[in-house]
Amino acid sequence: MREPRWQPDFEELVEEHQSMVFSLAWRITGDRGLAEELAQDVLLELDRNLGKMKSAEHARWWLRQVTMHRCADALRRRRTRTTSLGTDVWVELEERHVLIEPFDEDGPLSARIEELLAGLPESQRAALVLRYQEEMTPEEIAAMVKSPLATVKSQLQRGLKLLRARAGETLKEYVRGA
Repeated sequence: MREPRWQPDFEELVEEHQSMVFSLAWRITGDRGLAEELAQDVLLELDRNLGKMKSAEHARWWLRQVTMHRCADALRRRRTRTTSLGTDVWVELEERHVLIEPFDEDGPLSARIEELLAGLPESQRAALVLRYQEEMTPEEIAAMVKSPLATVKSQLQRGLKLLRARAGETLKEYVRGA
């Protein structure tokens, strides 16, 4: 017997995924206003393509992919080199170094980290955001950005290495014993 076809509901999909779409756009572009515009555009495009969605997982994958493409297009147009990552990436910094003050997303340490991220190449930023914010595997990232798995792994490795090196140089006042 054939399973019933999944019937996507636009309002439910928006309710479930709008924060993910916005957060991904904001962290890739580093511009809240641009992220709001991109998220709105992506959700409007979802409405136009609702009939093509095969499952809830497909809809989530599709939203991530369209959001990443829209962000890349916007960054190319604006030549903006800023973004942010969530605190998840910085857990490693806290584990490797004893921070003098706890991590505060609105504090001076967060602002300094944002500056470090602004210097990363776009491909490394995108790979790191997808890996640590969206918790995607390197294989999933490679499929989404249509790059070889080795390239994605290299971008992740080089991005983290560059962040570690720059953090070691510029965040000394926030680390005990530095």
